[in-house]
Amino acid sequence: MTSPLCDRFHSAESACPRVLVADDDPASCRFLGDGMRSLGAQVEICTEGSAALQFAREQAFDLLLLDCRMPGAGALQILTALRNDGQARSADGIAVATSAELEPAERSALLAAGFSELLLKPCSLADLQRTLALAQPDRSDAGMLDDHAALATSGDPVTMRALRLLLREELILLDRELEAVSREPDRFGERLHRLRSSCGFCGATTLSVQVVLLQKRLPHRAVTTGVLARFRKALRATLQALDG
Repeated sequence: MTSPLCDRFHSAESACPRVLVADDDPASCRFLGDGMRSLGAQVEICTEGSAALQFAREQAFDLLLLDCRMPGAGALQILTALRNDGQARSADGIAVATSAELEPAERSALLAAGFSELLLKPCSLADLQRTLALAQPDRSDAGMLDDHAALATSGDPVTMRALRLLLREELILLDRELEAVSREPDRFGERLHRLRSSCGFCGATTLSVQVVLLQKRLPHRAVTTGVLARFRKALRATLQALDG
């Protein structure tokens, strides 16, 4: 039986996000797997690091939930190997490191390696929902635009609408120039910095998440075709919401 979330998609088999859960702790593995399934994901479970790496090389996953300490290989080793393997089918997948505890130095190393988020266990279903949204830039349950956040920043509806018109123009231009500007890291970084600010003023929360993910990858030259495709999806979905 498919979940209600999955039923809302036009094609359940193709639209449901694919998630790899890799964790050697049975309780964590069960919660993460069942939780992701309840949110509409297709889930593959793995309890050993080297096997998880093989799964991720052979199959395309939208989201990788990787425990930091597993037999065979931990999250950092798995993601490093994937990012360095041009043939790996999940090389562009959103990666989230999971752990019961993380030292500050370990957090920094994981983020520098390309992890989009760090998920501390135990976690809640709401945490999993936010994590899954990272891999669904055009299907956020929270919506593309948060009016409450925008009004809190802009102060009144008239200013909010004016700022959103400016954001719309910015997004139209960036959509047209994305392929070219993405080849120039310094220029692209400046555009992302400005866009992040605009998203904050306008309550464009889903697009803002994708901007932050791009900013994390840009210094490491890890902006791949798949990463740009996710960003463009969020950009166009936000444009559609602005026109709605």
